[in-house]
Amino acid sequence: MKADLQTFWAIILASLAVPAPLPAAPAEKEDFALFLLMGQSNMSGRGVIEAQDREPIPGAFKLNSGSRWIAAVDPLNSDGPKKVGVGPGRAFARTILQERPFEKIGLMSAAVGGTTLNQWGPKGRFYKRAVRMLRQGEKSGHLRAILWHQGESDAAGTTDRAKTYAIRWVALMRSLRRDAGCPHVPIIVGKLGDFVRRPQAKIINSQLERLPTLLDNVVVVSSKGLRDTGDGLHFDALSQRELGRRYANAYLSLLDK
Repeated sequence: MKADLQTFWAIILASLAVPAPLPAAPAEKEDFALFLLMGQSNMSGRGVIEAQDREPIPGAFKLNSGSRWIAAVDPLNSDGPKKVGVGPGRAFARTILQERPFEKIGLMSAAVGGTTLNQWGPKGRFYKRAVRMLRQGEKSGHLRAILWHQGESDAAGTTDRAKTYAIRWVALMRSLRRDAGCPHVPIIVGKLGDFVRRPQAKIINSQLERLPTLLDNVVVVSSKGLRDTGDGLHFDALSQRELGRRYANAYLSLLDK
């Protein structure tokens, strides 16, 4: 009889228990700090993914191909699913959140591997896709910065094309700022790796170094000491994480100013 009473009360108590809450999905009206990631393969990421790159970062989300916010795990980008890997985005978000834990970071990765600067022109499909992605993201927040890494494809071109990189880039970013409705939004640019052996790589890096003198709120981050995957073109995963931290510190330095 005693056992029956214990079973009875166990059933009653279980029925009254409050179920454990499910992990909350980000609200559609959340005020995210939005970051638009643009460029070619080193921005979309080619580093080998490890278990740590699959672990969600509290407060960091990515806009997926279905225009929904999900946990920001690698790969952030859907650029060729067999190739994409670790890029700078997650380390960027993690570093920002360490300094600004009250933020909710929304990463929008629009980078496309193998693209030239001209292919990112305002009339082209990659530019238009990036703007569409931004419009979707803006339903949940505000653009805080643009992250750019591109130039390896242009480094394989002619000397004349390489020497006009800065001027062409400035025209592109002025257009993007105008279309984004953010005329002075910060732009963080990464230099090509020193391991890139394409004919115009040094010229492209010298052009990248000029950008802060040609446009306001632009910071260029160094690639010094970073390593490639062995292909002489792409940063490995460890270097991508360090590159992301450098992007974040550059962004935070602008906030301090």
